Amino acid sequence: MELAQVNIARLKAPLTDPQLADFVAALDPVNAIADAAPGFVWRLQTEDGNATAVRAFEDDGPEIIVNMSVWRSVEDLAAFTYSGQHRELLRRRREWFERMREAYTALWWVPDRHRPGTAEAEERIRHLREHGPTPHAFTLKVTFSPESDAPAPGWRCLA
Repeated sequence: MELAQVNIARLKAPLTDPQLADFVAALDPVNAIADAAPGFVWRLQTEDGNATAVRAFEDDGPEIIVNMSVWRSVEDLAAFTYSGQHRELLRRRREWFERMREAYTALWWVPDRHRPGTAEAEERIRHLREHGPTPHAFTLKVTFSPESDAPAPGWRCLA
């Protein structure tokens, strides 16, 4: 099994707005770091090399952007998410994105070589919003192994 993750964000301004210039400038370098990270398998992208043009989560508003990827493990995803340049971007996220009141990220296990689509990702976030963390959709704070219906013991978010 491999770990799929999706996170969405509501932009404070259009991607062409100077307010988002630092975020847009960081997309290619951070994506390159992700692509080379231990445990990285795949990420959603268009011909531009990112997913900012992907339209999904329309019920959450037209200014939603999507990031989706697949990793070998929770530990690999967490190591990338909370280190280096990506961690620096996380610290600045309130400059570029609106605060979302509902879950905006979800993780779930997929069979090897399965590449989730946006409809699957949206269903996982909606499930997490409705039911909280379960084996069907969970978070980095409350994870599940592919073999268990109980939260993984001892895991703590690195944030």
